[in-house]
Amino acid sequence: MRVLFASLASVGHTYPLIPLAIAAREAGHEVHFASGEEVHAPLAANGLRPFRPADSFYEVYAEDLEPELARLKPDLVVHEWGLPGAAIAASRAGIPGIWHGFGRMIPEGIGLELPTRNAEAPGRPHIDICPPSLQDKDFLATEDRIALRPVPYSAPSAPPAWDGGRGSGPLVYLTLGTAFGTAQLLSAAIEGLATLGARVVVAAGRVRPEELGDVPDNVIVRKWVAQAELLPHVDVVVHHGGSGTTLGALTVGAPQLLLPQGADQFANADAVGAAGAGLRLLPDELSADAIAEHARKLLPPHGHTGYRDAARSIAEEIARMPSPDEVARRLPEYAERA
Repeated sequence: MRVLFASLASVGHTYPLIPLAIAAREAGHEVHFASGEEVHAPLAANGLRPFRPADSFYEVYAEDLEPELARLKPDLVVHEWGLPGAAIAASRAGIPGIWHGFGRMIPEGIGLELPTRNAEAPGRPHIDICPPSLQDKDFLATEDRIALRPVPYSAPSAPPAWDGGRGSGPLVYLTLGTAFGTAQLLSAAIEGLATLGARVVVAAGRVRPEELGDVPDNVIVRKWVAQAELLPHVDVVVHHGGSGTTLGALTVGAPQLLLPQGADQFANADAVGAAGAGLRLLPDELSADAIAEHARKLLPPHGHTGYRDAARSIAEEIARMPSPDEVARRLPEYAERA
């Protein structure tokens, strides 16, 4: 069977699809991946045959993909929530398709079309990588869902950022993602977290590390961190509330302090807080002292075990979800839906 995956050309939208794409390839299917060149390197490294449809760089529209569907003649198209054009192109071509989620169902008003309201590609099932306890209840009740365990993916880095031998104590991971965050906020977070007697690993993302100036000895700043490799070692994750980091932290049972900045991050922060697996600080509440105070409540030495217990309970829920290999074996069923 030939399967075409398609995503926006960003880490947050492409990486959630990679585990299933790899599993489909390993199951013997021919896999191709349509996306902008920004994410081609990790796709190619995993044998996923990336290509850039037409002149697309970030978004892919229906007219960009239609010639590629005629060329490849895939049996199934797996298109992520941020790419309604791929769903429309597949529907017009009469090719079965599946939406692929990247977390909770996206709220209205964040600049993405709700996939559940796409009139040109109705009735398509959704691969849902969000544990049901955190998923939007209306989405759970009304949509055809294919549960898939979220598997954190990131391109490897060397040497490991957390193995530098600088200090001791708990390990805190700080990131504001690749699309949000400023040097001012990242500096404030570093200032606060450095006072906790913990090792702090910072993924600077869109902020240049030199903008942060000198940092304390117990803080390591990297432009890029292999998040999937780091997360199993952390005690607390302080982050922007992006879906990938939110689910990644939950997968390893780590409590979180969320500092939402935009997009779906506020909804993610609300869901994690409601589940008891973390805390949040809104933009008008942010300061070094506030970040330190809230992160301290999540650290094991301070005896606040409720957040960790809730996070570990969700990690157990995630571990019971079907693996990428299991879902890949079911893909031919969906290719038969015309």
